[in-house]
Amino acid sequence: MRRILTFNCHEAWVHQLASLGLEVDVVDGLPGRYTASWDERMRPVPSCFRLLALEDALKEPRPYDCIVAHNLSDLLCVKALNAPRVLVLHVTLEHRLMQARITTPPDDFCATIRSYLARVGGHVVAVTEAKRRSWGLGGDVVEAGVDLASYPIATREVAAAVRVANQITARQQYLFWDFHKTAFADIPVRIVGYNPELPGVEASRDWADLKHILSRHRFFIHTADPQLEDGFNMALMEAAATGLPLLGNRHPTSPVEHGVHGFLSDDPEELGRLGRRLLDEPELAATMGAAARDLAERRFSTVRFAHQFSHAMDRARDAWLRVAASKRSPG
Repeated sequence: MRRILTFNCHEAWVHQLASLGLEVDVVDGLPGRYTASWDERMRPVPSCFRLLALEDALKEPRPYDCIVAHNLSDLLCVKALNAPRVLVLHVTLEHRLMQARITTPPDDFCATIRSYLARVGGHVVAVTEAKRRSWGLGGDVVEAGVDLASYPIATREVAAAVRVANQITARQQYLFWDFHKTAFADIPVRIVGYNPELPGVEASRDWADLKHILSRHRFFIHTADPQLEDGFNMALMEAAATGLPLLGNRHPTSPVEHGVHGFLSDDPEELGRLGRRLLDEPELAATMGAAARDLAERRFSTVRFAHQFSHAMDRARDAWLRVAASKRSPG
């Protein structure tokens, strides 16, 4: 069976690699994360996955068919391994530079990555079109996917909103948090995620618990700064998969059609009124939630993800073989 090597940067995204039907080795225990190892509150470890330390991956006797990296550090860690490489861009360039406090001019930073990819025959995959444009490195866009069969149909019995977000205090600008607080000031909102500095806010116990929480609430919230984040993320896809209406600020990349899958507004007071309307009109929430579930099935399926990511790995292999051939050529 074909096998790939990746790094544990984001359990929810890495978990979907199981849909490829391959063996997946995951470098775990990386520094700089809020947990020392794979966080099973986010996702269980799929049966086709094997968690291992970086030093063990580097000594692995069987070759990998592809290496899936999530940043330049990942690529440099495995430079001794002989395999095609995919670099996945999860955030915008602006977000990465701000997050990592990188002072190198953006053009120079991208030029370094472009040069390295050309040298090793690497291929780029961005998780959204906006992120591909931000980096200017070309490559493919492969949006994440959700398997509707894995999600319960929403009951929406709790007259409250729900939002999934980690490390809110450090990411307030990206999350448009001031807008969120103003819009939903008088609406009960349950926040789910790792936020130890926020009293009363907890992560879900596990993935099953997260799906249960989503399914019981009336609507889902996603707000984001259009300059730094997309108008959707994996949590929004999951909420749509359960059949929740989706509320947020207007955003050029949002998949939400106002009045169909939920409501969008750049006026926080208006968005708050629309949220209260969903609390008062459960039938409207049910209609919009059904439309949101249809959106998840059409646009964000794991079948689509697996097909597109497999194609990207094929392109990475082609690029790697071209570089290998050029090194063997006497000219």
